[in-house]
Amino acid sequence: MMSRFLLLRLFSLSLLGVSGIALALEPLNPAGFLPTEIARPLLEQDPSVAAARGGLDVALNEAGILDKSPYEWTTRATGQQRRQESGPRYNEWHVSVEQTLRLPGKAAADRNLGTATVEESQARYGEALHEAARDLMTMWLDWLAAERARELAEKNLLSMQASLGAVEKRIRAGDASKLDLSIARAELSEQKRLNNDVKTQATTTWLRLSTRFPGIKRQLLPLPTPLPIADNAASIRERILAESDVLKAAQAQMRMAQAHAERARAEKTPDPTLGVFTASEVGGRERISGLMISIPIPGGARNLRSAKAAAALGVSYQEIEMKKRLLETEVASAIATADGAYESLQIAHEGASAMQENAALMQRAYTLGEAELQAMLLSNRQATAARNNTLQAQLVALKAYFGLLIDAHLVWDLAHD
Repeated sequence: MMSRFLLLRLFSLSLLGVSGIALALEPLNPAGFLPTEIARPLLEQDPSVAAARGGLDVALNEAGILDKSPYEWTTRATGQQRRQESGPRYNEWHVSVEQTLRLPGKAAADRNLGTATVEESQARYGEALHEAARDLMTMWLDWLAAERARELAEKNLLSMQASLGAVEKRIRAGDASKLDLSIARAELSEQKRLNNDVKTQATTTWLRLSTRFPGIKRQLLPLPTPLPIADNAASIRERILAESDVLKAAQAQMRMAQAHAERARAEKTPDPTLGVFTASEVGGRERISGLMISIPIPGGARNLRSAKAAAALGVSYQEIEMKKRLLETEVASAIATADGAYESLQIAHEGASAMQENAALMQRAYTLGEAELQAMLLSNRQATAARNNTLQAQLVALKAYFGLLIDAHLVWDLAHD
């Protein structure tokens, strides 16, 4: 049993060593990202973060309770009357003061349990802050992207109006049919509908953001540009593993299980109760004083409780291993996603540029009577779709990129918690 506890202690210390690695990465302030002085107050006011902060206060009080002995002084007083047959009666009394003493090994285990409880609450607070940060980042980017989509829709509407003007010009020249004019007007109406839809989307995304994080100002910034992370992938991975509040909470839970196991093992030896007493008998003619000690006789239940706590410690060890593997899997997937999203964004930019150039050439060709209306409208749709796809690719890449920075606690002073 002792060797098992030693192995678990070494495992716990190794995890602490990993979390204390000094990584080369330093906190960042990415260009275009929501500034820390704006984001931090919003996060601190989040109800989930406030609740976790309150839980930390509870844990600190719990640690204070565990540091104190659970036993209190006990006083006892009894009164009696002694009566002799055919004789006098005597008033007698007995008073004692006693206390159960917590053995040193149990006190140390309780303090370790209190420390681990605080560490778990600190990790829970950090995780609540982390989740709120991801929500803020996601909703803020969704709003910026919706506003950007609205701007694109307005440009598309102007482009379609220009196309309609080209059709009207050819009709005046007698080089186009009324059917072309009808088709162009229908296309313009569709673009107006799409323009209204994206305006509605921009409004709803802002309402979601401002409702979730009251107090945020409607400060419209340009949609940021993500950066490649391939060169820093290994450092980011190590940083996320070291800063993971989920893993820190699991480690604290294992230390709590270890403290419970130490406490249960120490509990095999019962705590003694010591006291002093004084008594008066035979109407005060006899005075008695002395010391008393009582020690429970341990039974088999104490051994079973110790074995149960040791088994629970083994379970906690395996749970940490599982969470560590899951976290490593998620981090590897997130890094690969961010890398792929960045590459997709570059491809989307190239495609949108080509489509935009093609649409401009087709509109000029139609104006000169060198292309059909349907060809011009198709090129406009393709250019519009390419711009929207680029915007979506940029949004995906930004969420993946900033998500990694948040997970690594490199922004918004998350590393200080």
